[in-house]
Formats: sequence, structure tokens, C-alpha cells
Amino acid sequence: MSHTLFAPDALLPSGWATHVLLQWNDNGVLTHVQPGSTAPPGTPHAPGPLIPGMPNLHSHAFQRAFAGLTEYRGQHTDGGQDSFWSWRTLMYRFANRITPDQLLAIATWLYVEMLEAGYTSVCEFHYVHHDLNGQPYADDATLAHCLLQAARQTGMGLTLLPVLYQTSGFGATAPTEGQRRFVRSTDNMLRLLEQTLPAIKAQGAALGLAPHSLRAVPPAALAEAVAGMHALDSAAPIHIHIAEQTAEVDASLAWSGQRPVEWLLNHAPVDERWCLVHATHMTADEYRRAAQTGAVAGICPSTEANLGDGLFDMPQWLAHGGAWGVGSDSHATVNAAEELMLLEYGQRLQRHQRNVLASATHAQVATAMTLQAVQGGAQAAARPIGGLAVGQQADMLSLDPTHLALDGLAAPQMLSAHVFASHRTSAVQHVWTGGQPVVHNGRHALHDEAARAFVTARRAIVTES
Repeated sequence: MSHTLFAPDALLPSGWATHVLLQWNDNGVLTHVQPGSTAPPGTPHAPGPLIPGMPNLHSHAFQRAFAGLTEYRGQHTDGGQDSFWSWRTLMYRFANRITPDQLLAIATWLYVEMLEAGYTSVCEFHYVHHDLNGQPYADDATLAHCLLQAARQTGMGLTLLPVLYQTSGFGATAPTEGQRRFVRSTDNMLRLLEQTLPAIKAQGAALGLAPHSLRAVPPAALAEAVAGMHALDSAAPIHIHIAEQTAEVDASLAWSGQRPVEWLLNHAPVDERWCLVHATHMTADEYRRAAQTGAVAGICPSTEANLGDGLFDMPQWLAHGGAWGVGSDSHATVNAAEELMLLEYGQRLQRHQRNVLASATHAQVATAMTLQAVQGGAQAAARPIGGLAVGQQADMLSLDPTHLALDGLAAPQMLSAHVFASHRTSAVQHVWTGGQPVVHNGRHALHDEAARAFVTARRAIVTES
């Protein structure tokens, strides 16, 4: 059975096209994408410009529950400033309170928010594994199944990335009490991956591995885990936090004499399966070498700004042909277009220029960024979600042509206004994942129910903390 949509304007991988007829099969895979078409009688029409859904390549779902609750200066006896590291201490308090039912409620609402904001797939970097005492649940995959359920009931595409976490610092420093719910042995992680794979495949999701960071996974464990994941699925993605903070770079140099990205490239089989999350602090040689591996840079502008990480040098990365995508990470912001806006604005502030991320092919920066982020996000997710093309999932959204910021504009201008001049979420009208409608007139069917459950879960966690 074929499913059909006609779009007067659509953003295809090659750029904007008009009068585009799209068809997909029962599996939600596009079988026909033809510009210059005439709509057969009775064919539904997209009301506004049709653009590809954005993959969110980095998410910690549970952290949505305390977004906005760490924005106060702590008491530092040494006169120091708040930083990523002081934020992390507060994050651990929340992580160590969350129950399975609360995680399900938080993730369900988060995925509703994402879909309403233009994300159609998420890479879930999942590291809260155990019960409140740090012991495995009777079903060791209990919390992973919560995330699968949240994605299934909302229609969110999912790449699940169970996180390997073993130490609290470089040199195999013992984990802290605050990390008790995260820690797994390498053998245990590989068993978890094997155990969850059937359910993940049945859902049409993807499975990968996330060594948390070089400070949290010793070299031997990193090599063993990556080899084990490769044996289970040679195409599985590998995501890792890397070089997010200058203190991490300093600690890596003290430990090995090498910077984090430098060490990783010298000791791990980094290739196009890898996603280097943040990679904020690199030398010119690290930019060159990392980009040339084919790995994706996972940029999370709103979280990186919230945590004071620093700015990724995107023009330098692109000069070496680097692939990239965006993620909402800690979910200080849940808005695909806003991540693109913040990424471009950061580059402008860094260089005192405008339209920095426009490309030779696409002079309009919103078009260039959207296409690049969709391609990089699809690569990082290891799912066929690379845009409106035959063989890809029918993950797409229609912008609202009657929105005040968009009304009366040409389709490319509407996308630009959506990214830079609207409230960004508000201009998203309809969303499809795998060809199934999940958002209508800006609202997901579960919006009210999921919001109530989220507020209940957050209230309980905040009260206990």
C-alpha cells in the first residue's frame, strides 16, 4: 500500500524544489520523490513548505526534569565560580532520585516536546542504569525499556545508546557515590546490548554504544567494548563525550601527555560510525584529523552555552569536510531550529561576521545548516533519516504559512524566518515520522496527558531533592 503527499515546496537533499509528489510504503520508507509533478485527485497537500525532520543526535532524557533548576550561584569556599563541574554535582542529585515510572513520564513528555519542535528522531545517550541504591534491577534493561516505550507511544524515532561508565577520572579513579547508578563492567554492558537488541529491532529503532568519555572508560575497557559492539553489529554507532571542558583537556594531558581527541585518534578505530559529542576544545591538527576520519561532530549549542563549555570552530571543521549534527543534550532548550540559530550566532560572535555557515551550494544559511544537520544527524543515528529522498524514512514537517513571521514569504524565506525570526516551535504545523502523522496544528495527541505526568514526576523529584 502506498501513502502520498503533495508539497508545493519541499526541501530535498539537493535544495528547494516545487510541486513535489512524495510516496511511501507501509514501512514508512519513501519510494517516490518527484519534483515538477501534478497531484493526483484526492492527494493530501502539505499546507506549507515541507522540510525534513531533524535528528537530535544527543539526549539525556532524564535531565529535562531539572532544566532551569540549576541557575543560581553556589557557595564556593575557595572563591571559585560555578562551572560544568558544579552543575554536574547538582545533576547527580536528580539522577539518583528518578524511578522507572518517573523516567517514562519525563521521556514521554520530552519526546512530545521534541516532535512539536521539529525533531523526528533522537539518539538517547542513556547512562542511568540501576536502581536507587546502585543495584541492577531484576530486569537489567528496565530503564532502557522505559525509553523504548516513550519513543514507541509518541512516534519518536530512536537510536538507543547505553552508556559504559566505570571511573570518575583519568587513570582509573574509582567512581564516586554520585555515579552509583551509572557503573557497569564491560562484560555486563555487552550482555545488556545483546539482551536489548531484539526489542530494539522490533520497534524499528537502532542500537549503538556510548563510552561515556575517556575519563569514565579506561583504555582496555574502551577497546573491548567497541570491539564487542562491532561484533554484534558492525554498523552500530559509537558516541562519546570528548574535549567538552578545558579542565578535561588539562587532565588528559596530565594523564597521557595527549589531548582527549588526540589520544582517541591515536588509540581507537574512529571512523564514520563515531559521533564526537561536543569536541569543543581541539587544536587545528585535531580538527583536521578528526574530520578526515568521517566521524560526526555532535554540537549541542544551548547546553554548551548553558554549561559555559565554549564554542566549536565550525568553519574550521567544514574546511576539512567534517560532518556535523545538533543535539539538545541536557534540554535547557528543546527546539531544533533554536539549536541552529544558536550555532550560527555563536560563530558570528566568535568571528564578528554574519551568515558564517552559509555554503557554496546554499547561500541562505538556514537552508545550508538544515541540510547539513539532517545528513550528519542521520549518520550519527545510523538510521535512514537523511532527508526527503527515496529509501529514507518519511520523517518530515510542514511549516505554517499563516504564521505571522512566515506569512506571504517564499518557501526558502519561510525556513529562514522559522529559524531566525519566529518563536521557532510555533511555526511547526504538522509532523510525520515514518509517514505517520504525529503532530497536527502544532500539537501532539499526547500533549496534555504527557505534560501532566511530567509535572507530577518532576514535583516528586524536586521535593525529594
